[in-house]
Amino acid sequence: MSFVVKKIHDFDFKGDGSAPAWDAADWLTLKQGKGPDTGYSTGVKLLYSKTGVYILFHCKDRRLSVSYQNDFMDLWHEDVVEVFFWPDERHPLYFEYQLSPLNRELVLLVPHIEGRFFGWRPWHYKGERRVRHAVAVKGGPGEPGSSIDQWTAEIYIPFDLLKPLLNGPPVSGTRWRANFYRCDYDSGAMTYLSWMPVDEHFHEFRKFGEIYFD
Repeated sequence: MSFVVKKIHDFDFKGDGSAPAWDAADWLTLKQGKGPDTGYSTGVKLLYSKTGVYILFHCKDRRLSVSYQNDFMDLWHEDVVEVFFWPDERHPLYFEYQLSPLNRELVLLVPHIEGRFFGWRPWHYKGERRVRHAVAVKGGPGEPGSSIDQWTAEIYIPFDLLKPLLNGPPVSGTRWRANFYRCDYDSGAMTYLSWMPVDEHFHEFRKFGEIYFD
C-alpha cells in the first residue's frame, strides 16, 4: 500500500490538529490488529517541508491508560502512537518514534539484523535535531486514568535527526517505507491498530507500506 505526502511550508502547531496546513493532507486509517477490538477509530495525516516531516494522529478513546511521566521510558506498555520510517532499503536500519497522551516521547534508531533488533537513543539530541511534539486531550483532563473522548498528537521530525538514514532530504518522487501504529490498554491488555498489518511485532519492517513525497 502506498500514500502520497504533500509538501508545505514549515508551520507551528499546538497538538490539536487545528493548523490550517493540515487541510492539504488526506487521512490514513489505522486498522484493528491483535487484541480486544475497542472500536476506537484512529486517523493519521502526513506532510513534509524542506526541513522535516509532520505527522498528526487523531485517536478516539474513552480512558487514558497511561502513567509514565518521563521521556525515553518503555512507552509501548501504555497508550501510545508510533511512527516507523525506513528510508533506505539497502540497510536494515530504521527510525522509530513514540508519543504518549502525556506528551512523553521515545526516540530510537533501530538496527534489525537477522531478527535481532534493539533501539539506540540519539546523541546530542537538541536544537535543530530535536523532535517537536504536542498533544491535546478532549472530553476530560489530560491526566492518568482520566475519562476522555479523544486525544490528538502532532509531531515534527527534522531531517537533521534522520541524517544517518538519508543521503539528503527527500525530493519529489522520493520513496520511503513506513508504518504507523497505535497501542491502547483500556481493556487491560494491549490492543493495537496499524496502517500495514504485522503478525508478531511492530518491527516487521519488510511489511511496511510506502510513502511517496509529492
